[in-house]
Amino acid sequence: MLRLRRWVGDPRIEITLSIITPFLAYWPPEHLGGSGVLATVTAGLYISWNGLQLISAATRLQGIFFWDFLIYLVEGLVFLTTGLQARTLIARIGQYPLLELAISAAVISAVVIVARFVWVFPAVYLPRWLFPRIRRRDPTPPWQHAFVLSFTGVRGIVSLAAALAIPFATAAGAPFPGRDLILFLTFSVILVTLVGQGLMLPSVIRALGLAHAGRREHETDKAEECAARRQAAIAALNRLDELTAAGNFSEAILRPIRIRQRHRLEHIERGSDLDDRHRNFRDLHDEIEFLLIGTERRHINEQYRRGVLTDVSRRRIERELDLREAELLNQRAEE
Repeated sequence: MLRLRRWVGDPRIEITLSIITPFLAYWPPEHLGGSGVLATVTAGLYISWNGLQLISAATRLQGIFFWDFLIYLVEGLVFLTTGLQARTLIARIGQYPLLELAISAAVISAVVIVARFVWVFPAVYLPRWLFPRIRRRDPTPPWQHAFVLSFTGVRGIVSLAAALAIPFATAAGAPFPGRDLILFLTFSVILVTLVGQGLMLPSVIRALGLAHAGRREHETDKAEECAARRQAAIAALNRLDELTAAGNFSEAILRPIRIRQRHRLEHIERGSDLDDRHRNFRDLHDEIEFLLIGTERRHINEQYRRGVLTDVSRRRIERELDLREAELLNQRAEE
């Protein structure tokens, strides 16, 4: 599918093929008696690992918006279905005693929360204890991190989808036993973990002394990102030197590219240790860029209204302006 998408070369068709891919990965093994879910997950991992080399930049730009919107739409539909199911479920669940429902919901919620702790702590520490190579590459984190990871095991769409997938009747035609109770307990677990644990999470983080851990982690990530950008820019400059030595391109063509690449490298190196003054300068620079983009956009629209510019050309120029504005917004969000 990746090679087919590369051969097509049209972002709209590529996105359509990306929608078809999980179904094509699911049906054959499911039909042959295997696991369609595992096959789909494997296909997703393969595409995420190899897609950067075979998926065009234009497709990625459009695909980010499309998949974000599709995920938002699916999540909204799932919770809408939840609301529609809840009313009828409350009416059907009346056959169970209220005390039994409350005890069952409390027990199941407790088991789900405790099971997360029982799983996460061994999964975090046991591999590092058994395999020194893993411990050297990824040092053992403090227990507070494992505790927060265990505490954030909230339940939501996946649990709800699994419960809603239970058939209404068995193969013999009889009502599926306990389906309403399963749905009620699923709703209860979602309410306890998503709302209860979610509201308690800030207090738990502060109590464990991890209130500023995210900021420190963000600073570490920024330093690693800056180092990676610098190494990539140096690799590009070395490639330019190889092209110059090979004589494939004239120096007149390579010189401006080399100058621009060196300016980019200097910008990356300065960005690794910006103080507040430089950050304020960057903010002012971005504000000026936004003003210039807005001026260009108004000028292009005015030319379009006067009939000087065609709609196709206007859309092409607006896309370039949108990409410039999105890049500025992305840089500001990363900082």
